[in-house]
Amino acid sequence: MDSFCGALKTSAGANAVSANKGGIRAAGTHFWGERIKKNPKSRDLSSRLRTNLRSGVKKAKPGVACSVLTSDVNKEIVTFEAPVFETQQADPSNVASIILGGGAGTRLFPLTSRRAKPAVPIGGCYRLIDIPMSNCINSGIKKVFILTQFNSFSLNRHLARTYNLGNGVNFGDAFVEVLAATQTPGETGMKWFQGTADAVRQFIWVFEDAKNKNVEHVLILSGDHLYRMNYMEFVQKHIDTNADVTVSCVPMDDSRASDYGLMKIDNNGRIVQFAEKPKGPDLKAMQVDTTLLGLSKQEAKQFPYIASMGVYVFRTDVLLKLLRWSYPSCNDFGSEIIPSAVKDHNVQAYLFNDYWEDIGTIKSFFDANLALTEQKPLKFEFYDPKTPFFTSPRFLPPTKVDRCRIVDAIISHGCFLRECSVQHSIVGVRSRLESGVELIDTMMMGADYYQTESEIASLLAEGKVPIGVGQNTKIRNCIIDKNAKIGNDVIIKNADDVQEADRPSEGFYIRSGITVVLKNATIKDGTLI
Repeated sequence: MDSFCGALKTSAGANAVSANKGGIRAAGTHFWGERIKKNPKSRDLSSRLRTNLRSGVKKAKPGVACSVLTSDVNKEIVTFEAPVFETQQADPSNVASIILGGGAGTRLFPLTSRRAKPAVPIGGCYRLIDIPMSNCINSGIKKVFILTQFNSFSLNRHLARTYNLGNGVNFGDAFVEVLAATQTPGETGMKWFQGTADAVRQFIWVFEDAKNKNVEHVLILSGDHLYRMNYMEFVQKHIDTNADVTVSCVPMDDSRASDYGLMKIDNNGRIVQFAEKPKGPDLKAMQVDTTLLGLSKQEAKQFPYIASMGVYVFRTDVLLKLLRWSYPSCNDFGSEIIPSAVKDHNVQAYLFNDYWEDIGTIKSFFDANLALTEQKPLKFEFYDPKTPFFTSPRFLPPTKVDRCRIVDAIISHGCFLRECSVQHSIVGVRSRLESGVELIDTMMMGADYYQTESEIASLLAEGKVPIGVGQNTKIRNCIIDKNAKIGNDVIIKNADDVQEADRPSEGFYIRSGITVVLKNATIKDGTLI
C-alpha cells in the first residue's frame, strides 16, 4: 500500500497515531498483520510501521488475520497489527509456453537425419516432445506453442495425433499450435531461424494477438530434455521475487560444467553474472557457494556450479521489449539475451534440484534410456499416476512373450518375443525378436507398422530380411532405429571398440563407441559389426 488510510487515538485528548506512507487498514478497531507495540507519542512509530510493512509479512494460511485495538482510555500504550498483503498466486491461465523445436540436431545425428530432435523416440513408446508437453498439461498450462524448422514432418504428425485439444470442440482458451519456420516479405523475413531467440522474435506478432492479451508470463522450454517439473512452482518463484526473467538451474559438478551456461548469484538469488559454456580459467571463475540455493555443505563441495537448464520464464512485456527493442540483433537466449539482460533487469535463479538430462548427444540419449531400466538407484521413471506422461494412443495389443529371459528391461506394447534374452535394454513398440536373439545394453525403437506372418514368410523365401531381429543374432551396446531389418546370425558388438565410424551404405554409424543402426536399414544375415 502506498498511503496511510487510518488513525488511532488512545483518548480524546491524546495525539493521533498516524503514518504518511506504508499503511494500516482500519475496519472499526481491527488491524491486520504483524504486531507492533509503541507509545503513540513516539516519533519513530511511523518509521517502525514502514519498516515492518516493507519487510513483507508472510501469512501462515489463507484468510485475514486480525487483531483488536487493546489500549485502555487511561493508557498511552497502543497495541495493533500492521496489514497483511496477499501474495499473488500464479495462475496457469495467464501463462503461455513456447517449446523450441531445436536446430539441425547434428550432435544427435543419425537419429535426426529424418526427424526433428523433439520427435526422437525415448523410453520405448514416447517421443522427446512428450516431456515438455506433459509437464505443461500436468502444470495446468494449456496455451502451448511449438516452434519447428528442421525435419518437422514426424513431429508435426505426432503433435496433431496426440495433442489435438478438443478435436473441433471448443475447450475454452486451451490450444496447442505449431509455428513452423516460414518466410515473409522484407529482407529480415527471408531468413530462417538464426537461433532460439530469433525463432521467438520472428513470431512475436503472434504473442501480441488479441487472444493472447491476458498472457502475463511466457515459459521458454526446450524440446530435448528429460525431466519432470511443475512449471507453476517455477512461475510462482518468478512472481514472488518480482523478477523480469527467471532462469531454472541445476547444481553441476566439474566434469560437465563446461557444457552448460553457468551463473553467479547474490544472496537474494539474483543472477549477477552469466557465462555460456566457459572453459579453463573462465570456468573456475564461475564457481559459487551453492549453499545459497539450499544445498548442504557436502553437496555444495560436489556441485560448485549453477548451470542453466535452458528453461526460462519471462514477463510478457519484458520478453517483447528484449527481443524487439533492447537486443534486436541477439539471436540466442543462452549466449546473448540472458547475459545481456542480467546487467539491466531483475534476472532470478530458480533451483531445480531433481533429475534433469539434456538429450543433446548420442551418448547422453543412450545413457538416459538405459538408466530407465535400472532398479536402484532409480534416477527417473515415467510411472507416476499423479503426473503421467502422455503420448500418441496407438491401441496396440499386449506384448506376447514365449519362453524368454528378461532382466532389467522395458518391453513396450505390441511386441513378439520368442525364446530370446533381453538384458538391460529397451524394446520399442511392435518389435519382433526371434529365437536365440540376445539383446544387451541396447535401445531398440521398434517399428511403425506390422508385417503379417505371411509377409514375413514371403520375404524369407525370397532371401530378404523382415522388420525385427532374426534368429541367433547377438547385439550389445547399440541403438536400433525404427523399422530396422536385422537378419539371422548377425553380431553387433563393436569388438574393436571403434569410437567413430560412418557406414551409411552398410546401414550403421558408430558414435562415442555406440553402434547406431539406421532407420529402415537392412543388416544382412551373418554380418559382423
